[in-house]
Amino acid sequence: MYNPQPSDFEFLGARDIDVDKNFASQGYWKGVAIHFLRNRFAMTGVILVGVIMAFAILAPLVSTYSYQEIVSITGADGKAIVAKSLSPQLAGGADNLFSDRTFLFGTDDLGRDLWTRTWQGARVSLIIAFVAIFIDMLIGTSYGLISGYFGGAVDHIMQRFVEIAGSIPTLVIISVLAIFMDKGLGLVIASLLVTEWIGMSKIARAECLKLKEREYVLASRTLGAGDFHIIFKQILPNTIGPIITQVMFSIPVAIFTEAFLSFVGVGIVLPQCSIGSLIEAGFNNITILPYQILPPISVLAILMLGFNLIGDGFREALAPKLEDM
Repeated sequence: MYNPQPSDFEFLGARDIDVDKNFASQGYWKGVAIHFLRNRFAMTGVILVGVIMAFAILAPLVSTYSYQEIVSITGADGKAIVAKSLSPQLAGGADNLFSDRTFLFGTDDLGRDLWTRTWQGARVSLIIAFVAIFIDMLIGTSYGLISGYFGGAVDHIMQRFVEIAGSIPTLVIISVLAIFMDKGLGLVIASLLVTEWIGMSKIARAECLKLKEREYVLASRTLGAGDFHIIFKQILPNTIGPIITQVMFSIPVAIFTEAFLSFVGVGIVLPQCSIGSLIEAGFNNITILPYQILPPISVLAILMLGFNLIGDGFREALAPKLEDM
């Protein structure tokens, strides 16, 4: 009988093994990340939003003037001379009393630096949008999952409430809130919370109706898992893809809504600023000082474009077409 010897064997790791990476097994989220990173439009959106967010965070911190500071110098007679409505200029770029100052976006009609105010306004608008969307995601997702999971009379009652809430015009809701709340940050966030959760709840409900009869849900119910354990531990993780996509499309809507509210005068209160309040101030002077409206409206347009490109990228990455794979 043959007696095996140690020299008859060798460790597998010592061999050169070629692995076909094209067909190597990979996780779901890794595949989503790869598909998203290969999408040039999505990456363009990431770069646009990233640049705006970087300026919104850093520019007010390093700017020469604060967003509420009125730039002025002392004249020969001892009186303050305010830098009102100066066009964009570099230091030494204009023959005026402020020729040694730099105003990349110019100054407004009160003498405040529009560079600082634009990026401070972008920061405020982004904070409002992210806070409102995060809370709306919690409310809308929970509401939709509960409605879809229990079904029957519970679903019927909850969906009638959604239909009633969705049928009320947004301006009516804002007008009612404005009666009981002061103008400012709180009113804007409250308006977004009341109106933006409905779309999220419909998507969560539709996904729950599709998933609640799956085998793993039935298995969890058979093993004695509670309803809310199944909703938030079994169903919710499998609905996160469509929810992320909806969030990406909801953020530009929230930013635009904030801009609209500030534009019509029920948003941010001076001297605080946002993209909408800056557009409103620039619109009032558009015939004589058109440069004032260009920076905030450009930032708003870039943010809207960037977040929509990111949303499209997530939608394609989470549900890729056959020809894209």
